[in-house]
Amino acid sequence: MTRLLLCDDEEEILIYLKKLLQHRGYQVETFLRGTDLLAKLEERGDEEIGLILQDVRMPDLDGLQVLRRIRKLAPEIPVVVMSAFGAIDDAVQAVKLGAYDYLTKPFPKEKVLGVIDNALEHRRLALENRELRDQLNRQSPPGEIIFRNRRFREIFDLTLQVAASDANILITGESGTGKELIARLLHRHSPRREKSFVSLNCATLADNLLESQLFGHVRGAFTGAIANQKGLLEEAEGGTLLLDEVAEMSPAVQAKLLRVIQERDYTPVGTTRPRSADGRLVAATNKDLLREVAAGRFREDLYFRLNVITLELPPLRERPEDIEPLALFFLRRCAAKLRKEIHGFEADALRRLTDYAWPGNVRELENIVERAAILTRAPLVGSDVLPLFRSPALPESAAERPLVALEVVERQHIAGVLRQTGFHKSRTAEILGISRKTLDRKIVEFGLTESGR
Repeated sequence: MTRLLLCDDEEEILIYLKKLLQHRGYQVETFLRGTDLLAKLEERGDEEIGLILQDVRMPDLDGLQVLRRIRKLAPEIPVVVMSAFGAIDDAVQAVKLGAYDYLTKPFPKEKVLGVIDNALEHRRLALENRELRDQLNRQSPPGEIIFRNRRFREIFDLTLQVAASDANILITGESGTGKELIARLLHRHSPRREKSFVSLNCATLADNLLESQLFGHVRGAFTGAIANQKGLLEEAEGGTLLLDEVAEMSPAVQAKLLRVIQERDYTPVGTTRPRSADGRLVAATNKDLLREVAAGRFREDLYFRLNVITLELPPLRERPEDIEPLALFFLRRCAAKLRKEIHGFEADALRRLTDYAWPGNVRELENIVERAAILTRAPLVGSDVLPLFRSPALPESAAERPLVALEVVERQHIAGVLRQTGFHKSRTAEILGISRKTLDRKIVEFGLTESGR
């Protein structure tokens, strides 16, 4: 039987609600004072308690103070606040602090029962989702991070050091360097590890869809919105939200994200009722955000809000000692998946892997090793199943590198990967670590064609 806690300084309301809810089959316990409610909660925690219904104004303790304490003691329990007509502002503030909903006195019994039923169903689904997530985590160990490189070790150690804080983190680095792996490492070693890790690629969606995905929407907010939709900010409540390719956000969405960081609340599309935001924000980008700020494409105030701590990941060409262990790790994983007996690489194949510049970084290495594992028929991978690498290894010293504009390097790199994939756009976008939409834009921008690339 579901247990409900009711708290109001008006005994008549408690009697009315207790009778109504007991008739509905709930087990009800009532309190006239907020301090008594908190004492009971400290004694029992969230054990067997399905919901708390409390007045927003009480004589012994401010109702918002009671709510704040409940959110700390038992954040999983939904709280519905009650308010007199003249205290609507307090009720709205309570929702910002994490209350599920509010009721305005006097309220008909249908309204009370509807709100309570919805809140309990919301909690039931949340508990089911958490149990499913725990099962998946037990079945699928977290992604491994393989490295020998000293610089990467420093980044790894810094990630563990800052994980316990709630500071916003900016992860930078070329596509394919492992930014999401670092973000997941950050989450796993944080106090938020029991909550969700949610990732959103900001480059894959149009502005209206990105806003809906991030903030959620209510039924009727736009054509096709046939039901309420939770946003990823709500999905990441108490957990971590990774905003990948954050530089691709439009100025309008950037402004709304800035408000989330500053005010710790947001408003779903199609409603004016704000909701609290308690997810940790981690942003990732393969672009130079300061250059984007200087060009007017990224808000300076948002940049400084996101960039409390920066984790800059080096490209694979600057950590050559990691190529062999990474290749062996990917090979073992692919061999197990394919159920093939593959034990390693021939000397020539390994030399070709370590001499290559890896413009697509670790993601490109993983794809090449997977291809080799599929094609090889021997216990050791030979150079015959590796692609003919056309990009030479980068010069060892900066003095030997040709001095060209970054745009030229980017064009040459994209053209080279397109050539190696036979102008397969989806495959190219995957290797480059960008969306298909971004690749199409780059192809037009650089004038690349399948015949004249």
